[in-house]
Amino acid sequence: MGNITYVSWELIGNFMERAFVAVGVPADEAKICADVLMESDRRGIESHGCNRFKTIYIDRIKEGIQSPVTLFEVIKETATTAVVDGHDGMGMIVGYKSMNMAIEKAKKYGMGMVAARNSTHYGIAGYYAMMAAKQNMIGITGTNARPSIAPTFGVENMLGTNPITFAMPTDEDFPFVLDCATSITQRGKIEYYARNGMETPRGAVIDQDGFPMTNSKQILSDLTSGKAALAPLGGIGEDTGGHKGYGYATVVEILSAALQAGSFLRMLNGTNEDGGKIPYHLGHFFIAIDTEAFLGAEEFKHTAGEILRELRSSKKAKNQDRIYTAGEKEYLSWLERKDKGVPLGISVQKDLVNVRDELNINITFPFE
Repeated sequence: MGNITYVSWELIGNFMERAFVAVGVPADEAKICADVLMESDRRGIESHGCNRFKTIYIDRIKEGIQSPVTLFEVIKETATTAVVDGHDGMGMIVGYKSMNMAIEKAKKYGMGMVAARNSTHYGIAGYYAMMAAKQNMIGITGTNARPSIAPTFGVENMLGTNPITFAMPTDEDFPFVLDCATSITQRGKIEYYARNGMETPRGAVIDQDGFPMTNSKQILSDLTSGKAALAPLGGIGEDTGGHKGYGYATVVEILSAALQAGSFLRMLNGTNEDGGKIPYHLGHFFIAIDTEAFLGAEEFKHTAGEILRELRSSKKAKNQDRIYTAGEKEYLSWLERKDKGVPLGISVQKDLVNVRDELNINITFPFE
């Protein structure tokens, strides 16, 4: 993982905005898309940040399987709910507009929920949940994805990594944010391992016989061909609770498809019968709950903060310096990176240069 160069947030944000505009994304939406990607890197989650800028977004737009212009259509709406169709546009825009709808409904009625269909990869799920937390609301979101996880006792990749994410305001400097996949690891993390010559931890991926795989590059190839699958949270089998992760992944799949009559499971492979690439037609859901509608936002934030502080002050295991609560490490990552910039490895640097040269964007990176 050597040859890391830190690039200023302003420069990388400006570049990604200009690149998105160059491939057809409207300027105001390009800014949102870039911000979602940078938020992942701000929080130390390289698997969903600049690492995926080219491969997941720019390349898919160029391949014609994702529209740079997002037609955000409301299919059905009530006072507290809505179903929207993203028409294979930018998932970050579908997510941003959907959570804003849920928040506005929650401001009026205490709760709001929006289900979206025919969307695309929406980046870091925590971005949308935190939109609600910043307004003293509980934010919840989830999304299905191309098949990667095998059901417990199975070996075929059927479910996506299907994160279910919660953000809750507190009286501390950062909210409680639980943002994780329902698999042990996600495809983006394996891409990160492969880019940096690292093995995938044993037990996170299985082959067609149910045995663990660790070669990251081989795993990526075999996930695509269906010869490998991710293990759900809890691991392989039931002994360590793999059936629980499998169950939660299924919950997300249902909420990401059944409410909006969307695509699911093998329908999300991204290929047609001839093996050609097609849009992924992903589904998401967004929930906002106004804490003020209960016993007040300040009471909620104080109690939430007290819970987190008491957890962190509990007895530590031998040789452990501290106990963390969800969202704390990400906050500390931002404190460490806000002045240094976003860390970029060699492979991502090459991707950025290739995009710049192909789109003829006049910018110079510090690693050149």
